[in-house]
Amino acid sequence: MVTTTDIKQKTLQNKVTLEGVGLHTGENVTMTFLPAPENHGFAFKRVDLEGEPIIEADANYVVNTQRGTNLEKNGVKIHTSEHVLAALIGLDIDNVLIELNAPEPPIMDGSSKFFVEALEKAGIAEQEAFREEFVIKDVISYKDENTGSEITIIPSDEYQVTTMVDFGTKVLGTQNATLEHMSDFKDEIAYARTFSFLHELEMLLEHGLIKGGDLNNAIVYVDKEISQETQKKLEKAFNKEKLSVKPNGILDNLTLHQPNEAARHKLLDVIGDLALIGTRIRGKVIANKPGHFVNTQFAKKVSKIIKIEKRNKVPNFDLNQQPLMDVVKIMDMLPHRPPFLLVDKILELSDSHVVGVKNVTMNEPFFVGHFPGAPVMPGVLQVEAMAQTGGILVLSTVPDPENYLTYFMKIDKVKFKHQVGPGDTLIFKCDLIAPIRRGICHMQAYAYANGKLVSEAELMAQIVKVKGNE
Repeated sequence: MVTTTDIKQKTLQNKVTLEGVGLHTGENVTMTFLPAPENHGFAFKRVDLEGEPIIEADANYVVNTQRGTNLEKNGVKIHTSEHVLAALIGLDIDNVLIELNAPEPPIMDGSSKFFVEALEKAGIAEQEAFREEFVIKDVISYKDENTGSEITIIPSDEYQVTTMVDFGTKVLGTQNATLEHMSDFKDEIAYARTFSFLHELEMLLEHGLIKGGDLNNAIVYVDKEISQETQKKLEKAFNKEKLSVKPNGILDNLTLHQPNEAARHKLLDVIGDLALIGTRIRGKVIANKPGHFVNTQFAKKVSKIIKIEKRNKVPNFDLNQQPLMDVVKIMDMLPHRPPFLLVDKILELSDSHVVGVKNVTMNEPFFVGHFPGAPVMPGVLQVEAMAQTGGILVLSTVPDPENYLTYFMKIDKVKFKHQVGPGDTLIFKCDLIAPIRRGICHMQAYAYANGKLVSEAELMAQIVKVKGNE
């Protein structure tokens, strides 16, 4: 269930910049966290590319999960996003723009520690808008049949995560980690560094996929005997004169923070990957053998559930309240007249949305032929009614709306869910998809009746001044 909480959204007080190298690209990176407006969420901006394109932190943009969670939108990519996103969730932040001059955030020490420190240095500011949460009422699961990896989320009073890892190797064994309170992320999880097995490292070095790595940003578990050839490659790659294996089975020059640091890092990855859902979660996540693929597939599944619920959720409007506009005021603004005026009242009107009402009666002229003995309001007239409601929104931006006409430019993604008949009260809600420019209005429109979503459409219309009134 998606609900609006009494918790205010949060962003940064100031911008803050970090520098480092990307683990897999080896490129020098400058990354800047910037404050962002309410309901912005998390997004990456590639300032090194023409037009400075923005990629939202959205599970639907995930294109590859082999060595991290990689996003792509319109050909623009962001590699290894999870450690940065985990830090933002762990510090209870909602809205941040992340500027990068390369395709990958700096790896730092392979954890979220330095991102957390930078964000705390920037300061956290409370905003006016309230936060939305997806409250888990029913169990949701996703399982990768090929690997046996599985993620399940169950009801809980707060966001909690448990990870269980088992890679089938003696050197790592089976490990578990749990975060019961997200407020403990900084102290219990943020420092947990990324890790790799020796056999994976050999492959990555062979294919040139770990150019920014050294022994300070990745724990290397030695799960096989190191040949002299491999040892020389590792020493060259890590710029070390001599490497050896410690008694606990990891390469030297690095000490584990906790015996279960690997499980803690997997938990960090889960938090970062599930940030791509785009809505805060209230529930307990149980991840068995998690990895970026299963994490992001689960994020996509939950994101889709939330999207469907939001789309089908009927807004709660008081139909008995005094309307902002009655039918007389509507006719002062709209050029439409009966029998083609399909909006009776306007309940809400802002710079970005409008809510209208249509009472459907048996006296509607279209019921005469649509259909005799089985009256149904034509879907095309439902769309027209939504457009007229949207027309109020766009005409409210000009000082003399009576001198304008509204014309359709495009109708897209139309869906009819339920029939509308005599006695029904239709509620129309139109939200701007983009700001109104040059009299062009692009809206997402919904029609509700009887506690259900009955139709929806994307509408584009333009207002044009009537000749002779210019």
